[in-house]
Amino acid sequence: MSRWAMLALMGVLAGCNVREPARDNAAAENKSILAEEDELANNSAAEAPKSILRPEVVPDEPEKPVLKPADLVVPFGASGYRLDDAGRKLLDELLGNATMAAGGPIMIGGHSDTRGNDRDNLVSSRKRAEAVRDYLLSKGVPAERMTVIAFGETRALVPNAKADGRDDPEARAKNRRVEVQVALPVATEPAAAVPDNGAVDASIVDSKSQ
Repeated sequence: MSRWAMLALMGVLAGCNVREPARDNAAAENKSILAEEDELANNSAAEAPKSILRPEVVPDEPEKPVLKPADLVVPFGASGYRLDDAGRKLLDELLGNATMAAGGPIMIGGHSDTRGNDRDNLVSSRKRAEAVRDYLLSKGVPAERMTVIAFGETRALVPNAKADGRDDPEARAKNRRVEVQVALPVATEPAAAVPDNGAVDASIVDSKSQ
């Protein structure tokens, strides 16, 4: 083989050796880029921000509603002594009240209009209050929470007569009612613990020494 042919063959072989590492380097760089992208994606998914504005702030727990005493007027204007559908609906709404669920005492006051004598009106007002109490009992309200009071005609909601002295049937119907008042539960303070400092009661020592 001539010298020129030998030189040409060496040049071809040298070119092949140079291009092979170039392809290997490019493949390695591509693998490195893909690995970095996967790592960034994993870190983004694992470290989701807790807050858009301030990621370091953890949201507080929702505040409990502030309880207030609940009052309800149950009308008995057209039903006499019986609790009608409208009255039951009002009581059902009261049963869903947070104050009612808290377990505080319940005062149930019955009222009447001025028609009839005082004794009859007192009995009528008690029957209305007991109808409300019995309905609450049927819904699971403990009897010890409820107190029934008959007011009779002594606490009229509105005047039973018009300004000119004529009878007012609509006003009388408003006075035939039961008022339900739900108070907040009484907070009981824990009994103070007696400090145990190793001291012995002097009265015990005296009694033993006698």
